[in-house]
Amino acid sequence: MRRLGFLSGVAAALAVPPLLAAADGANGTLRVGLTGDYKPYSYLAPDGTWSGLDVDIARMLAKERGAELAIVKTSWPSMTADLVRDAFDLAMGGVSRDDRRALAGLLSAPYMVDGKVALVRAADRARYRSLDDLDVPPTRVAVNPGGTNETFVRTHFTRARIDVVPTNLSIPGLVADGKDDVMITDGVEASLAANADARLAVLDPVHPYTRIEKVYFISKAEPELLAFVNERIARWERDGTFAALRTRWVGSNANNPSQRSAASS
Repeated sequence: MRRLGFLSGVAAALAVPPLLAAADGANGTLRVGLTGDYKPYSYLAPDGTWSGLDVDIARMLAKERGAELAIVKTSWPSMTADLVRDAFDLAMGGVSRDDRRALAGLLSAPYMVDGKVALVRAADRARYRSLDDLDVPPTRVAVNPGGTNETFVRTHFTRARIDVVPTNLSIPGLVADGKDDVMITDGVEASLAANADARLAVLDPVHPYTRIEKVYFISKAEPELLAFVNERIARWERDGTFAALRTRWVGSNANNPSQRSAASS
């Protein structure tokens, strides 16, 4: 979190709205990178408003630090590079722990646990019993670029056709409409999509293919911010804040890291 002089802070405040401030920072500003395309963690509506579990947490973190919140729009392919080049202090919005991110920045304690699942058309659910059933031509697997969804798909699918779709939020609709057959994503996102569209179903949601920890991705230049975020995660787990947020945005507290057991694969 940058702390520049008073005049710099005033200039930045006059130049841009607090929630859309540029990456050059302002006095007492917490800069948070969000993609805005991954419900329920972050969503950027057409009218420019932000919502989601991690949007709520970002606002709480900024308030606890006595700072203004500046949301910086990023994308899954550019997120790591944006963090390294100091476009923002931390990335939020459903970021999964992985080795590449651990090398590039600092990763917080987990606040959600999930796993990769397959979202398919409900009418086709009986056709698929395993990943091998999915990985056959002419199956079309849709995936957004640059994140752990694409990593999983390119690791486990060698025969099916892989369609890279730039807009993550559009993929469930492509599957429902028959333009693609499968979406590999985290269980929370898949369940929300299936609940919103009766044409969709999640294959075996109780047994995801992986275990994923959702974390906050923090600049290596901000070890104090990492300590602060970890302390708040622990506090908000103890006092029920995270349980309430998970229930509000996900529908239950089942993704609590202290309660969710590891997936079998």
